[in-house]
Amino acid sequence: MDGHALPDGIFSILDTDLYKLTMQCAILKYVPDVHVTYAFTNRTPHMRLSWEAFEWLENQIEKLANVYLSDQEYDYLKKTCPYFSETYLLYLRSFRLQPSKQVHASFTPLNNTGGKADRGDIHLEIEGRWLDTILYEIPLLALTSEAYFKFCDRDWSYKHQEERAYDKGRKLLSHGCIFSEFGSRRRRDYHTQDLVLQGLKRAAADAQKGSWKGKLSGTSNVHFAMKYGIPPVGTVAHEWFMGVASITNDYEHANETALRYWVGCFGEGTLGIALTDTFGTATFLKAFKRTMPTPANSMANDAKTLIPGAASPPLPPMDAESSASDADERSYAQIFQGVRQDSGNPMEFVKIMRDFYDREGIRGKKTIVFSDSLNIELCLEYMHAAEEAGFTPTFGVGTFLTNDFTHESDGRKSTPLNIVIKLSSANGHPAIKISDNIGKNTGDSDTVHKVKETLGYVEKKWINGDETSRWGSSREDGREAKDQER
Repeated sequence: MDGHALPDGIFSILDTDLYKLTMQCAILKYVPDVHVTYAFTNRTPHMRLSWEAFEWLENQIEKLANVYLSDQEYDYLKKTCPYFSETYLLYLRSFRLQPSKQVHASFTPLNNTGGKADRGDIHLEIEGRWLDTILYEIPLLALTSEAYFKFCDRDWSYKHQEERAYDKGRKLLSHGCIFSEFGSRRRRDYHTQDLVLQGLKRAAADAQKGSWKGKLSGTSNVHFAMKYGIPPVGTVAHEWFMGVASITNDYEHANETALRYWVGCFGEGTLGIALTDTFGTATFLKAFKRTMPTPANSMANDAKTLIPGAASPPLPPMDAESSASDADERSYAQIFQGVRQDSGNPMEFVKIMRDFYDREGIRGKKTIVFSDSLNIELCLEYMHAAEEAGFTPTFGVGTFLTNDFTHESDGRKSTPLNIVIKLSSANGHPAIKISDNIGKNTGDSDTVHKVKETLGYVEKKWINGDETSRWGSSREDGREAKDQER
């Protein structure tokens, strides 16, 4: 298949991660009118785009206005994702991005010679209602990566990409790993992710024939899930917790408030993997062990975990399944199926969660989803550690699958961009993320410092936490950066 035969850029509204849609569904229900801003960060600042790349990127951003939910996609979501309300699906059916009003892109050349090859820093800012702008993150990141590797690093090819994904999938599956593909945001381009899914599907077929313990559980990308008939997977992102904290301006109760409204939107047992590290796992666990208000007393108790002016109360859907009566008092830790580890030391995280569940007297087997910069060796290491601790481990593998290339000329690593777009404000207040790794702190530095003091956050260093060199060397990229500055 010729990658160049495919259209440039984004051509499906579902070419995004599932959790963007689930969060948009919750926003529509509770806080549809909140105004937000987003900011772009390049954690590999020495890897700069050229004028030519930026002009292509600008053109692709404009084209996002033409993307909409097709009738076929609407029917797919209605059948495959029963947790989406009819109100939300009808909203999404009429949804349109308005990049000319909502996205501000600019380019600052390092040395302005007027040439298309001039390298420089790009600036992306998004603003508007949260409801209207939440779907920009994944397409803009994917397009930025595609622009870089289309114009700035072209010393690579698609050769063997499907086969490499097939081999990686077989290794993971034959060793018993349950994993999903999480690589949309930093993929090399659409065609690469397409090849990766083809390879993983072949590996999954081998696993089924061989009755292997491992399983391809799905992909976070809803478009590719639909295309290849595999489950769309994902629950919630840091953005939900960040937004709730900013809207309420209450970081002490933000985790619990976010959990409460999440269950209120989707019910118990649905989308039940909790993300622990937005403001540090230690702070999250204080909220996780608290008792969730029941429908009978939800408005009378815990007023501190209500969002002022929310359009609806945080009551679970009437048809949501429940394993206990309304009278039973259960903690969020009991209700949620498990947790996701996305920063800090994964081995330490396993011990922390084992100790936590044991202290809380929670006997049922819980899941840990690992999703932070994984490869085959790390998946196997974390799998064994989690299983020994009594957990069911699963893995969201991203950049290792969708942006793993070498240079054609010398065989060296073609390093992926490490780029993020994060909520920067909501309701007029700064939005921040602390995480379990200082390299992943995002947002206003004064607010980060203040919140750390308020929460009693203890800074930890992890030897593998350098965000500037997660997937590549520093020597070669350092030489490239010096060349750009000349």
